[in-house]
Amino acid sequence: MRATRHSRSGRRAATTAAAVALLLTAGCGGGADLPGYGDGGGATEITSPPEDTASPEDAASPDATASPDGGTFEGSTDAASGEPGGDQLLTVTDVAVEPQDGFDRVTFTLDGSGTPGWRVEYVDQALDPGKGDAVDVAGDAVLQVVVLGTAIPMDSGVEEYDGAPVEPDGATSVEEVVYRFVFEGQSTAFVGVDGEARPFAVSVEEDPTRLVVDVGH
Repeated sequence: MRATRHSRSGRRAATTAAAVALLLTAGCGGGADLPGYGDGGGATEITSPPEDTASPEDAASPDATASPDGGTFEGSTDAASGEPGGDQLLTVTDVAVEPQDGFDRVTFTLDGSGTPGWRVEYVDQALDPGKGDAVDVAGDAVLQVVVLGTAIPMDSGVEEYDGAPVEPDGATSVEEVVYRFVFEGQSTAFVGVDGEARPFAVSVEEDPTRLVVDVGH
């Protein structure tokens, strides 16, 4: 009888060990099929859902996010992008910088119809779209913000921001924002950043429509 109990106990132990080994093997797997942030590096391309299901929450970059009410900030220095939606007849009407807890928030307010897309990345030099003329921007690093889905005032029926440079008070990372103009459906601005390139986050807000770029401290 003792030998029988030992045999059954041994079989149970072997079965348990095999199950644990199977779980450990599954847990060690990796690859693109598993959830995670980004695709391993480089530019992050964000594609908006179809027009009837798109929302600001869906449009946020997964590897560059910021707490909407301040506090903990997570971001990336990698390029980020998102596709515009709707009529793509938006015009930038205002540019502002607001220091937050842990980051500086750069806001591009838009009016018109559609949902803005974006291409945001650090560049070696600020250059005007089209002509390629150099743009003077205060700061050590230049973060280029291209708002997609925009249109000239004649088409959108909205007066465009006058382009006055924004030099924020109390900001830690952002020294200046220089908005240029709309060119072939894209509106370009340059964010001058103090020191080396800092992580940033991109999101879209509604009512009013805003493209938000948060730059970490």
